[in-house]
Amino acid sequence: MKRVKLVVAYDGTAYHGWQLQPGSATIEGELNRALSALLQEEIQVIGASRTDSGVHALCNVAVFDTDARIPAEKISYALNQRLPEDIRIQSSAEVEADFHPRHCDSRKTYEYRILNTRFLLPTRRLYTHFTYVPLDVIKMRQAAAYFVGEHDFKSFCAPAAVVETTVRTIYELAVEKRGDEIVISVCGSGFLYNMVRIIAGTLMEVGRGKLAPEAVKSIIDAKDRQKAGPTAPACGLTLVKYEFLEDI
Repeated sequence: MKRVKLVVAYDGTAYHGWQLQPGSATIEGELNRALSALLQEEIQVIGASRTDSGVHALCNVAVFDTDARIPAEKISYALNQRLPEDIRIQSSAEVEADFHPRHCDSRKTYEYRILNTRFLLPTRRLYTHFTYVPLDVIKMRQAAAYFVGEHDFKSFCAPAAVVETTVRTIYELAVEKRGDEIVISVCGSGFLYNMVRIIAGTLMEVGRGKLAPEAVKSIIDAKDRQKAGPTAPACGLTLVKYEFLEDI
């Protein structure tokens, strides 16, 4: 028996998120199906980040156990032949038998991309959130500074989430103008359900002038989801980096 780690990239448009859901297409479900067929045994992967419906990833991590004799590094090539075109394995490697991606200290970086132009560009509609309303990047950047550090992010968590604590740490939060896009980059130890999308929605409210930058502090202190901005659409969000601290 060996444990294999996969680095998985996917376009989440057609999927109801990572996690298995009866009757719905999910990334986890596609991986289980393809691996089970390839290795001729029942495989159930364990994912590091349970991305939401419609969210994309460049580097999500999953592990699984197998008795198959195929070398771990070769599994990525064979598996990609069996997966849909919107899911691709970037690498596969054998890891220690007790390695569990959700039990390791890690840093995750998400990017939320906003297409801020007069009209929508159809070729970018699946990977950015479009708004024609001008956004003040300087004010958004000022507001972003209040999120950095360890805080109780209950105001930025979907009410349906079931978690032991809503305290999380954000290491960096940057807001950059890249051509006709505004990119919100968030690096943290972990994120609550819809947390990054609610942060993005709140920063856009600041950019539109509906909230002052300093209002973010009081929103965090309130620990009340109703005080924060709307949940931004999933299409703009991508998991872009996943680092295990032991490797940094």
